[in-house]
Amino acid sequence: MDQVLENTEITRVITVPQAVPMMNLLGHNDSVLRTLEKGLAPVLLHVRGHEITINGAPLEVNFAAELLSELIAVVRAGEHLTSDAVQRAITIARSGLARPSELLNTDILSARGKTIRPKTLGQKAYVDAIDANTVIFGIGPAGTGKTYLAMAKAVVALQKNEVSRIILTRPAVEAGESLGFLPGTLSDKIDPYLRPLFDALYDMLDPDAIPKLLAAGTIEVAPLAYMRGRTLNNAYIILDEAQNTTAEQMKMFLTRLGFGSKMVVTGDATQVDLPGKVKSGLRAARRILRGIDGIEFVELGSADVVRHPIVADIVDAYARWNGEK
Repeated sequence: MDQVLENTEITRVITVPQAVPMMNLLGHNDSVLRTLEKGLAPVLLHVRGHEITINGAPLEVNFAAELLSELIAVVRAGEHLTSDAVQRAITIARSGLARPSELLNTDILSARGKTIRPKTLGQKAYVDAIDANTVIFGIGPAGTGKTYLAMAKAVVALQKNEVSRIILTRPAVEAGESLGFLPGTLSDKIDPYLRPLFDALYDMLDPDAIPKLLAAGTIEVAPLAYMRGRTLNNAYIILDEAQNTTAEQMKMFLTRLGFGSKMVVTGDATQVDLPGKVKSGLRAARRILRGIDGIEFVELGSADVVRHPIVADIVDAYARWNGEK
């Protein structure tokens, strides 16, 4: 009897409202439809006009129907689906932890012709933590959007006048913080260490406006050593590559926090470049500060990598290798 039930197939028809452009739903040259067919296999999809017929085992057909209803709602809200977004939507829906539309419709910032939003459950948790706390630690491997999403939230806070300035900093480990021994002007000396932060800024703001904001001090980009002795009020402060701080530097940075400010600390605890047996300030902070109200640690993993899919496999492979060591 069980075998008969397992082999039972059903058919459901989803009618897409006429107001929803099918190209926005199915993608250019049906690229999104092909992604759906691959991700929902062995369920079969057939599209005719504004009707999508789903055929397969009952549980899988019902899952596909619910997913399609979510995607239709996203398109009705004005979004254009991409193959990448649909792949992530399938993963989120299968997890049962959230509705895909909750992520696909969560916009942080629209700038320069694109919209920045969290793409994974981990990234959504990270963004929510930034909204809810004063000091946030985003810890995870390369490609998980730690710095990029923090930067987007900072730009939004500045645009809404929630803060009066953005301060971006990272430790210049390769120079041993001894920037005076490097040739050139101060800008020449610190540029290689701060370039990733500039790159993110140029993604989110009018390039012509950035020099003016820097000159006015509305945006400040400086090595961590230049934070000592300051009190940072009404500022959105991002410390990048925090795994390369010492425990003393991390304490120094965190105690710069002034009134009306928010701090986001990002880093990858597995990529410490400190010399010798120097302990990472990020690892120490994770042990020391847990449980304090207003401080939250968000751990991102390979499932949150939004670069080429092989990057997630690389992250997992190195994690296994470190575990074996």
